[in-house]
Amino acid sequence: MNLKMKDACALCALAFVLAGAFAAPTDAAAPCRPGVYGEGREAFVVIGSALPPPGSGQRYLFRDGRRGSTGAAGSPIACDADVATVTVPGGEVRRWTRSTTRETDTSFVSAATRLAGRLVEPPGEPAADRPLVVMVHGSEKTAAIGSVYAYMLAAQGVSVFVYDKRGTGASAGDYTQNFELLADDAAAALQEARRLATGRFGRAGFFGGSQGGWVAPLASTRSPADFVAVGFGLVVSPTEEDREQLLDEARQMKLGAAEVAQVERLSRATATLVRSHFTQGYESLAKVRRDIGQAPWAATIQGEYSGDMLRMSDADLRRVGRARFDNLELIWDHDAAAVLRRMKVPLLWVLAEEDREAPIQATRAILLKLIAAGRPIDAYVFPDTDHGMVEFSVNADGTRTPTRITDGYLTLLADWIKGDVHGTYGRASMLRLGAPAPSRREKQ
Repeated sequence: MNLKMKDACALCALAFVLAGAFAAPTDAAAPCRPGVYGEGREAFVVIGSALPPPGSGQRYLFRDGRRGSTGAAGSPIACDADVATVTVPGGEVRRWTRSTTRETDTSFVSAATRLAGRLVEPPGEPAADRPLVVMVHGSEKTAAIGSVYAYMLAAQGVSVFVYDKRGTGASAGDYTQNFELLADDAAAALQEARRLATGRFGRAGFFGGSQGGWVAPLASTRSPADFVAVGFGLVVSPTEEDREQLLDEARQMKLGAAEVAQVERLSRATATLVRSHFTQGYESLAKVRRDIGQAPWAATIQGEYSGDMLRMSDADLRRVGRARFDNLELIWDHDAAAVLRRMKVPLLWVLAEEDREAPIQATRAILLKLIAAGRPIDAYVFPDTDHGMVEFSVNADGTRTPTRITDGYLTLLADWIKGDVHGTYGRASMLRLGAPAPSRREKQ
C-alpha cells in the first residue's frame, strides 16, 4: 500500500490485467465518451478513460463487479461514440446510450500547489439532499480524473468529486505519500466540491481506498465532513503493515515457531531503519541476516520492504537504502487508530478477508474495539477477496489471478453513502461484537 505501490491503481489493476491478456480487436469504432451507459439504475455499465497503450480500449465496470477493457477479445462491451453495444448475461445484445451527467472541471490550490479536479453529478434533476463524496487516492501515480469508480457512484445517485493527486495527471507538484499533506489536499478538495455543488447536495464526505484509508479519516478531522467510507484499508501504521504481511506470508509457508521468531526480528530491524530514515539499525539487520543465513523462506519472503532489505548486502543498503525505500515522505509510525478515535462522523470500513497486501487481522481487532467503545462505525467483511475487493483464482504456485470485483461491494458503498443500507450485499457479513473471526483459507 505504500513503497511498492502494490495497490498502484488497486481500483483499476484488474482492468489492466484483462486488457493485457488479449489482442485488441480490429474494428475502428470510435471510443465511447467516459460515462454511464444503460437503461437506468438497474441495467447499466460505466466506461472510463482510455487505457495505455493506444488500442487497448477503455475500462468498463458493471455494478455487480464484472470489469475489464473494451479492447479485449471477447469483451461484452463494444463502443461507438455515445452508444455501447452490451452483451448481457444470457447472450442478449443491447444498445445502451450514454446518460447525461453534469461534469464540471476545476482547479484548486492546496499547500501552494494547484490541483485538477472534476465534479461528476448523476443523470437526472439535481436534488438538494443528494450526497456528495470526494474520492481519495490510494498510492497509485495514475490520474484519477476519468475513473470508472466516479461514474459507478454517480450511476447510483451520488455526486462525486475526483481529483488528480499532486504530481499526477493534470495536477502540479511532486508525487508524495505524506499522509499529512495528502489529507490537506483532500480537505481542500472537499471545500472545492462543496463550492461547485452549492444547493445540489446534502451531506458530504470522503471515500478512500487502500492507502486512502489512512488519508480520508485524517482529512475528515480537518474539514466539515459528514462521513467517511474506506475500502480495503488498514488501521495500523506502515511499519505494522510490513510486519502483518511478513507474518501472513509465514503462515502461508507454514513456518515453525523458531522461524516466525526470526521473521519478527527481521521486522523489528527493518522498522528501526525506516523510522530513523536509515540513520540507525544497520548492525541489527546485519545480525538478523547472518542468523537467518540460507533459510529457504528467506529467498521469497516479501512484506512491503523487509524481504528486499534482507536480500540486499549491508554495503548496498547503506549506499542506496534510503533512496530506494524512504523517498516518498511516508510517515512510518502513523497512528491510524488515534485518528479514528478523534473522528466525530460515521465511518464505513470494508475489509477483504483474504487480503495479502493489507492483512486484516489487526485492523479487524482495532475496529471491534472502537465499535465496543461506541464509535459510529459500520464494518463489513467480504469473503474470498483480495486487495481491491477482487475475487481470485489460485494458481499452482500459490499466486493469485484476479477475476472480478466481488458482487455487492459497489452497491454497499453507494447505499451507505446515501444512508440507505438495506438487505444483503453479495456474501458480505457485518463485523459484530462477539462474532468469531472466520478462519483464513485458500480457495481450492
